[in-house]
Amino acid sequence: MHIFVDADACPVKDEVYKVAARYGLTTTVVSNSFIAIPPSKLIARMIVDAGPDLADDWIAERCEPGDIVVTNDIPLAERVLKAGGAAIAPNGRLFTPDSIGSALASRAIGEHMRSIGEVTGGPKPFASADRSRFLQALDEAVNREKRKRR
Repeated sequence: MHIFVDADACPVKDEVYKVAARYGLTTTVVSNSFIAIPPSKLIARMIVDAGPDLADDWIAERCEPGDIVVTNDIPLAERVLKAGGAAIAPNGRLFTPDSIGSALASRAIGEHMRSIGEVTGGPKPFASADRSRFLQALDEAVNREKRKRR
């Protein structure tokens, strides 16, 4: 089991490090620029070239069944699910095969509304309750994947 973090603008990297350390899981932090990571043999940094979806492509190409990906990117979450991995948003939202279709549709509607000049207001500010939900969701995902391996 491996944890990948779509790290550009990810507000829960420290939480990922804590959970990964608790379970002894390898974590790769993927970004378009340098991001500091704690000194640990279990945490690696991957800097990809700047460009649309390059970090997402790097993660999706390496994600295997049982891996966990932390991302806000809905198309990446869909690719992770298709690869047999688990995808969790930083606010604790777990992407599932049942929910990914409506998430993609909502994203497409939002993009369309913005393209015609509608002001959509953007995402809600990240709150401490989101951080708590994320910690719980990540811990549950790790335990769920560990049970599958027994």
